[in-house]
Amino acid sequence: MTNKVIALVDSDIIAYRIAFACKDENEKSAKNSLNSYLTDILISGIDNTYSGCYADEWILYLTGKNNFRLDIATTAVYKGNRTAPKPAHLSALRKHLVEEWGAVVIDGQEADDAIAIEATKLQDNYIVTSVDKDLDQIAGWHYNFVKKIGYNITPEEGMFRFYKQILTGDAADNIMGINGIGPVKADKLLAEAKDENEMYSICLEQYYGNEDRVIENARLLWLRRYENELWQPPSKE
Repeated sequence: MTNKVIALVDSDIIAYRIAFACKDENEKSAKNSLNSYLTDILISGIDNTYSGCYADEWILYLTGKNNFRLDIATTAVYKGNRTAPKPAHLSALRKHLVEEWGAVVIDGQEADDAIAIEATKLQDNYIVTSVDKDLDQIAGWHYNFVKKIGYNITPEEGMFRFYKQILTGDAADNIMGINGIGPVKADKLLAEAKDENEMYSICLEQYYGNEDRVIENARLLWLRRYENELWQPPSKE
């Protein structure tokens, strides 16, 4: 008997996209749009011929209150650049996701962490469902519901993407990288690394030996694989 494949859905992005798209409509219309969008993703989207993947069930995740990263960020306030007002109906749509779709609200960390933790438990029996590049550090099957494509991330690719972000930072979350190092240069710097220890050493060198900065960025960017996990540098053994 085969294990069921679970779609692990980043519902933060979905709620925000629909709230923004329906900001000039009434709440009922926004909820109807959300229902249609989710149905398209979960029923006809993931299982379409072109996605290359399928799911038997799904779990929807929403980020709740508090975030351990707020205490880790010392270089810049984590997500401190998000000052724009929330779109109309966002709160109502989040409530709708919980009450009508069974979405799970995650406190103390982010929905992305919960997705990564559940993926670790499920081993190969999951599909990370999002458009957020941050989740591409998770190995396994992914479904991009905007491009409507499925793709697979190897453990090596996931690790590479994680260290690449340590160098570039993440403007969306107000995580400061190294000035002058963008995605292309980061790719070149890490291309010759044979393992994680070498990737870490490259990052340390680019930060002029400032290990505190490397660790800060890593802990802000790393998606937990276990509850209460705090990222640690790779062992040199």
